[in-house]
Amino acid sequence: MTCYDELVARGLIAQVTNEEEIKKMVNEGKATFYIGFDPTADSLHVGHFMALCLMKRLQMAGNKPIALIGGGTGMIGDPSGRSDMRQMMTPEMIQHNCDCFKVQMSKFIDFSDDRALMVNNADWLLKLNYVELLREVGACFSVNNMLRAECYKQRMEKGLSFLEFNYMIMQSYDFYMLFQKYGCNMQFGGDDQWSNMLGGTELIRRKLGKDAHAMTITLLLNSEGKKMGKTQSGAVWLDPNKTSPFEFYQYWRNVADADVLKCLRMLTFLPLEQIDEMDKWEGSQLNTAKEILAYELTKLVHSEEEAEKAQTAARALFSGQGSLENMPSHTLKAEDFTDGAIDILAVLQKSGLAPTRSEARRNVEQGGVSVNGQQLKDIKAVFTKEDFAGDGMVVKRGKKNFMKVTAE
Repeated sequence: MTCYDELVARGLIAQVTNEEEIKKMVNEGKATFYIGFDPTADSLHVGHFMALCLMKRLQMAGNKPIALIGGGTGMIGDPSGRSDMRQMMTPEMIQHNCDCFKVQMSKFIDFSDDRALMVNNADWLLKLNYVELLREVGACFSVNNMLRAECYKQRMEKGLSFLEFNYMIMQSYDFYMLFQKYGCNMQFGGDDQWSNMLGGTELIRRKLGKDAHAMTITLLLNSEGKKMGKTQSGAVWLDPNKTSPFEFYQYWRNVADADVLKCLRMLTFLPLEQIDEMDKWEGSQLNTAKEILAYELTKLVHSEEEAEKAQTAARALFSGQGSLENMPSHTLKAEDFTDGAIDILAVLQKSGLAPTRSEARRNVEQGGVSVNGQQLKDIKAVFTKEDFAGDGMVVKRGKKNFMKVTAE
C-alpha cells in the first residue's frame, strides 16, 4: 500500500485540490509540506495529535515537514469557530512556547540534518508594510468570495472585526512565503481551514503563475481533533507536568466505543490489518481495544516505560488490587483543613475532580462519588488528616476521574 493510499485508508484525507498530483508527490517523497500550530500555550495537547501523527507518517515516506508556528497570526483573531479574541503575547512568551513545542514534536518528527523545519510566521508578518501588502496581496482577494467562506459566515452573525477579517490573507501569505523561502509545495489543515488554504493556493498561482505547484489537503475530522484536547477537568496536554502519563492513558482508555477503531486507525502506527481484525470485536473486547489504543499513544508520547506503568496502575485501579503509585495524586495543604477536618466537597474541588463546590455537591447527591471504593452520598461527610495518612484516599468522580488524595 502506498503512503497516500494508507492516509486514505486510515481516514485522514477529506479534500484535495489535485489528487493525482498530490498522490504522486507524497508517494515519491517529493512533498515539502506545512501544518500550522498556534503558540498560545507552552505545551501541545491531544487536539494536535492527528497533525503530529500525519507529519510523522509523511516524513517516514521521505517527505519534508515544516511546523509553522503562528507567532504573527497569533496576535490577531482566528474566525474559525472562535467567538473570542486571542491573548496578545510577547515575543519572549512565543519563543518559550516554540522551544517547548519543538521538544514535544521531536518525539514524532526528526529535525536533524534539515529533515524537518520549525519556522515562525512572525519573521515575515511583523515586517510587512501595510500599503505594500494592499498593493501586492490585497488585490488578489475578492471580498465577495471571502464572505462566502463558512468560517466568516459563522462569525458574521456575532460580529466580525476587520482585524479577524484579515486572517485569511495572513494565512494565505504564509503559504506564499513558505513556497518561496523553503520550497513548500503542499499545505495540510483541518476541514475548518479549507477556505483559508484555498486562498493560499490561489495567491501563489496569481503571483507566480499557473505553473507554480502548490497543493492543499484537509484532514478529516481535524476540527474534532481540536475539541479532543478538552475534557470536563481541563485540557489534556502532552507535557507530563500538565497531564501525567496515567491521566493521558486514562483519557484514551475511556474513549467512546464508537470512536476507538477510528482513533486506532488515525493515531497509532499499528498495521491496518491488525486494526481491521478488531472491527469484529464487540462487548468486552472493545475494552481490550481501548487498552491497546491508550498504551500505544502513551508509549508514543511518554515512552514505553511510562505506558507500562500507566497500564499497570489503571488495571490495579479497576481490579482493586496492586499498587496505585502511578495514579494522579493531589496533596492537601495544612490551610485546606479547618480545625483538622475537611469536607468531601472541598476535597473534590481542591483536588481538581470538580471545578466548583456546587458541581461537587451535585456529583455527590447524584451518587457519582466514591471514596476508597465506597459510594458516598452525604454532602456533609468530613475527613481528618489521619484519613489521608499512608497511601491516602482514592477519590472517584464518575466512571473516569480518579485521584489519590494525601495530606501534608
